[in-house]
Amino acid sequence: MLSKNRVKYVRSLEMKKFRKADNVFVAEGHKLVGDLLDVFSCTYLAATAEWLALHSSWLQKQSGVEINEVTDEELKRLSFQETPQQVLAVFRQPTYEVDVNDVAQHQLCLALDDVQNPGNLGTIVRLADWFGIEHIFCSRGCADIYNPKTVQATMGGIARVQTHYVDLPEMLSALDKTIPVYGTFLDGENLYQKHLENRGLIVMGNEGKGVSKAVEAFVSERLYIPNYPSGRATSESLNVAIATAIVCAEFRRIGSI
Repeated sequence: MLSKNRVKYVRSLEMKKFRKADNVFVAEGHKLVGDLLDVFSCTYLAATAEWLALHSSWLQKQSGVEINEVTDEELKRLSFQETPQQVLAVFRQPTYEVDVNDVAQHQLCLALDDVQNPGNLGTIVRLADWFGIEHIFCSRGCADIYNPKTVQATMGGIARVQTHYVDLPEMLSALDKTIPVYGTFLDGENLYQKHLENRGLIVMGNEGKGVSKAVEAFVSERLYIPNYPSGRATSESLNVAIATAIVCAEFRRIGSI
């Protein structure tokens, strides 16, 4: 039976301070929860009888997980979604240890400079997952990866992409100077005419302010996404998630030639 205290607890996890206190996060929907069940430790799960019947083999292997069978109406009381989809789960936040010099020397990584919109961050994680980017380094001012809106927007990418929160200027200052650091700027070189390596860091900036001066100082390769046709009046800028998709696609296109 779903208790009032359980509803109150799950709903409290919309706030970062409560997620941080218990080191947990919420995921919803059969696709997303299904992607995370074998990756993160589950502490609580509420699901309809239909979902539970389809996942009986997983349930048999669980110990120490509180599981509630709920009706659609009860699930709505827990959910952060307008239309809940069969299941909601609370997972432990993972702990990652990584050396940026080790990974960026051999593979492409993203660095996000104060990307504050939860949906943008989640979409970027989803994009990183699509383009085989395994590490994202976020400044302290970025949105919280474990915000329910962010988790949902990753569409399961959070299971395969590690997100690290760092002092970005400090991290970049300690980066091996042979590792390229790319960034997008209005005065950069045409993305489609630039030699790109499938390693290093791609820095994407804040939605309104772009890349900060403190981070810009460490960018060694300045890129520009040209509009079409050149010189035509157009929008002032691209959404940061869309810009990330364009840049990552070009890196992977060049790398496959």
